[in-house]
Amino acid sequence: MITATEGIVLHTIKYGESSVITTVFTKEFGRQSYLINAARSRKSKNKAGLLQPLFMVELEAYQKQSRDLQRIRAMRSLTTYQEIPFDIVKSTQAIFLAEVLYKTIHEQESYPELFEFIKSALLYLDLMEEGKTNFHLYFLFHLTEYLGFMPDTTQTGFEGWLDLQKGAVVPFEPSHPMFVNKEATAVLVKLALLKINELDSLKLKRSMRDTLLAKLVDYYRLHFDTLGEIKSLKVLQEVFS
Repeated sequence: MITATEGIVLHTIKYGESSVITTVFTKEFGRQSYLINAARSRKSKNKAGLLQPLFMVELEAYQKQSRDLQRIRAMRSLTTYQEIPFDIVKSTQAIFLAEVLYKTIHEQESYPELFEFIKSALLYLDLMEEGKTNFHLYFLFHLTEYLGFMPDTTQTGFEGWLDLQKGAVVPFEPSHPMFVNKEATAVLVKLALLKINELDSLKLKRSMRDTLLAKLVDYYRLHFDTLGEIKSLKVLQEVFS
């Protein structure tokens, strides 16, 4: 059956001499893998250009539920980014977030709310000027809501520590190492309340940004055994250094 859907590219690997297998988070079918023939041939440079991390595409595919690898009939750009491919901060964030999404989204079923969250966030990143250095922190934190483990950042006292094991802010420093210090917890509490168009109000030093990123990645690892090493994390840290 030929079906049409919007999709967000998560990962692409070479297959054979000129083909690729690309993993796409689609609006209609969730995570899907597609075989694209001759995508790396000289005549198909436009196909390869569409398969960059977190690029948005429109697909026509021969969709068969019992098949793990689908075939694409046609593919075209859904939207053309103005800055993400050319701004090193934004492009590096896109590569990093694509790897996180690739390792955390596994369901082959429609999840339109998650799709729209990712889509709208990326469209905003593409155009934003102020606050872009904090975008990946905002995205990682709010993505947890859709993945089912958003931490409770409600504070009950003047001080608080985010206990990563409990997924909640607690009034006393935990006895185990899986927690966020009270300074970083205060920032996460603020981040939880911010809307994406308010990110420019979040002024962070590099050391705080590094701490928050490391703790958010730790939090994800508690919930996903498949996360493993995030290869793009080091590159992201170097760009922000």
